[in-house]
Amino acid sequence: MADESTQSIVIDAPPEQIMAVIADFAAYPDWANGVKKVEILEDDQVKFNIDQGPVKDEYVLKYDWAADGKSVSWDLVKGTMQKSQHGSYVLEPSGAGTKVTYTLSVQLVIPMIGLFRRKAEKMILDTALKELKKRVESAA
Repeated sequence: MADESTQSIVIDAPPEQIMAVIADFAAYPDWANGVKKVEILEDDQVKFNIDQGPVKDEYVLKYDWAADGKSVSWDLVKGTMQKSQHGSYVLEPSGAGTKVTYTLSVQLVIPMIGLFRRKAEKMILDTALKELKKRVESAA
């Protein structure tokens, strides 16, 4: 498996409320940076269209939801700029809230030096976690 980047944040909400926001793919264009369009497909697959300035991509992810509702992982089915993507969210009760750990590994079609790839992954993780926290806590 390729190198992964991992980051965590504590969100002031129970795991089921956070997982409901993660699973609400249709709402991603309303709050997730760069997500322009989402299409729910069959077999736990979701098609994303993203546009973040110079980065435009269309890809399909297949999700695997844990029975306990505390984690979800996904893998790339097909992509334009990506040749692989594996990611996960793991939710753990933590004091007054829930610790959300996001792990991501992306391999692009064009080669990228590992250091730059990990830096980009960390930026994606940081932005995604902050946006998730804002979305969940503003709905509470």
